[in-house]
Amino acid sequence: MSATDPDSPPTSPRPFVVGIIGGGQLARMMYPAAIRLGLQVRLLAEGPDVSAAQVVGDVTVGDYTDAETVQAFAARCDVITFDHEHVPTEILRSLEQAGTAVRPGPDALVHAQDKAVMRERLTAMGAPVPSWQVVADEQALIAFGDAHGWPLIAKTSRGGYDGKGVWKLDSAAQAAEPFANLTPGVRIVAEEFVPFVRELSALVVRSPSGQAAAYPVSESVQRDGICVETTTPAPGLTEKQAVGAQKLALQIAHELGVVGVLAVELMQREDGSVVVNELAMRPHNTGHWSIDGAVTSQFENHLRAVVDLPLGDPRAREPWTVMGNILGGDEPDLPSALLHCFARDRDLRVELYGKQVRPGRKVGHVNAYGEELASVRRRARHAAGYLMGDPAERG
Repeated sequence: MSATDPDSPPTSPRPFVVGIIGGGQLARMMYPAAIRLGLQVRLLAEGPDVSAAQVVGDVTVGDYTDAETVQAFAARCDVITFDHEHVPTEILRSLEQAGTAVRPGPDALVHAQDKAVMRERLTAMGAPVPSWQVVADEQALIAFGDAHGWPLIAKTSRGGYDGKGVWKLDSAAQAAEPFANLTPGVRIVAEEFVPFVRELSALVVRSPSGQAAAYPVSESVQRDGICVETTTPAPGLTEKQAVGAQKLALQIAHELGVVGVLAVELMQREDGSVVVNELAMRPHNTGHWSIDGAVTSQFENHLRAVVDLPLGDPRAREPWTVMGNILGGDEPDLPSALLHCFARDRDLRVELYGKQVRPGRKVGHVNAYGEELASVRRRARHAAGYLMGDPAERG
C-alpha cells in the first residue's frame, strides 16, 4: 500500500522535543506550558525525586557537568534549554558543534555564568554598572576599597546564587574572607557599594528571529540575598523610568544574543537612576507573578522563544500582582495548610514545588492580584506567612 493511497492510515508528525537541563522548580513550571503548546519535554535531572522529576514523564538522571551524559541526553532532543545556568560552557559549545540547538546559547549564557565576563561586556556596551574590578588577592581588594570607598561588595565570578558567594565588606580587616576556600578557576569581583533604595527586575524575552517582548517592571524585596516578595508593576515608578528599564533590558538581550527569558536585576538609587546588579537567562523568580498575573506567563513565552513561535502578550491582567515566596519554616505539611488559605481567599493562587521543607528553602510561592495594592499585598503576605508557619499570621 503506497503512502499516497487514500486508504492508508494517516501518519502523525513527531512531537518537537525540548530538553531541559536541571530539575528544579523552574523546569517544573515550564512543563504545563509545554503541554499546552504540544511540546514533548525530556528532563536531565540531578536526582529522581527533585522538583521537576516528580511531574515530567521522560527523565534522565545524570550529572550536567559530565560531557558524555549531556551529549547523550541532547542527542534525543531538538533543542536544549535550562533550569539553571551552571552547565559548563565548553559542554554547550560541543552540543552546538554537533548540531544541537542550545537556547540560550553559550555565547550569551556565559554572561550569566561569569560575573566578570558580564561586567566587562556591560561596561563595553555602555550599560550602567557599579565601579568594579577583578582582584587577584587580598591586597588588590584592599586597594580597590581604598580607591572606591568602604563598604564594598565582593562576589565570586561563578557559582553564587541566593546570597551565596557575595560579601559586604566594611573594612580592610575583612578582605581575606572572599579568598578563603576559593574554588580553582573562580575569580573575585570587587564592586562599589551602591546605596540603593530598592531593587527592580526588568524581565524580557527574545526569540531566535529577533522578536522581543518586555514585561512590566517589578519591584523585588530581598532578605539575606533571597527574594521574598515582588510587586508588579513596581509602585511609584514613572512611565519614563519603567520604559527606560525595559529598553535597557531589551538592549542587553539584543547585544548578547539571548534566546528565551532574560531577567535584568537592577538597583535603583534615590535619584531614580539604576545600575545593573545581575543577569539571569532563564525564567526567573521575579517573573513568577506572570503565571497568574500576565496574559502570557514567562514560562510559556520562554518556550515559545526556544522553539521560535511568535511571542505572547506580556501585559498584566490586573492593576497589581504581588508574589510572595514560601520559604521553608515551621509548617511541614503545606498541602494541608492550603485549607485555611483557600477558605480565606478564593482568588489566591498557590504553586508548591514538591520540595521537602527546610528552613529558608524556596518551597513554593503565592500570587495575589487585584485593583487595590494595599489589599493585594496584605493577602499575599498573609498566605505566604501562614504557609511558612509564621505565628503572626496564625494567631
